Amino acid sequence: MNSITPGGRPPGDPPHGGAARPPVPPRVPLRRQTARVLPVDDDGRVLLLHGWDPHRPDEPFWFTIGGAADPGESLRDAGARELYEETRISVVPERLGEPIAQNSIEFSWGGHRIAQEQTFYAVAVGSVTVSLEGLDLWERATTDKYGWLTAEDLEADERPAHSDIPDLIRAAVASVRRE
Repeated sequence: MNSITPGGRPPGDPPHGGAARPPVPPRVPLRRQTARVLPVDDDGRVLLLHGWDPHRPDEPFWFTIGGAADPGESLRDAGARELYEETRISVVPERLGEPIAQNSIEFSWGGHRIAQEQTFYAVAVGSVTVSLEGLDLWERATTDKYGWLTAEDLEADERPAHSDIPDLIRAAVASVRRE
């Protein structure tokens, strides 16, 4: 299975002419703390983004919203910021509540090795308008759509970036339904 897209800004220059051209990868992994957000609608579906690694554009996958925390930024603040930047859904950081999961992964994206500590949050958003207009140049070059999906959607027909995503969807839905 392919690796999870980092969801944040990769190092180096942005893509040129609409095609991603990553810089020469470093020898050591980029290490980062990330906040991943699983927005849940009234029907128990989770908003995911669809895209690909620029080195493997013919192997698209669904991935969670989120990215790296900036220096001095809390993970909840990073999650709320990333949710707004990537989807234009605005929530106050406190609405993200307690994490529903945490893990560590290492993967490659755009030829870069990344070691990532991930903290996952769920948030009920009801019926909202989603826009990808806030994506940065790298994200626009490697993200083509969004979708409200169930765990079963990913297990049946759709390819998740990582095999844990269906279980994360179930945990997110269970978490917001307890509120």
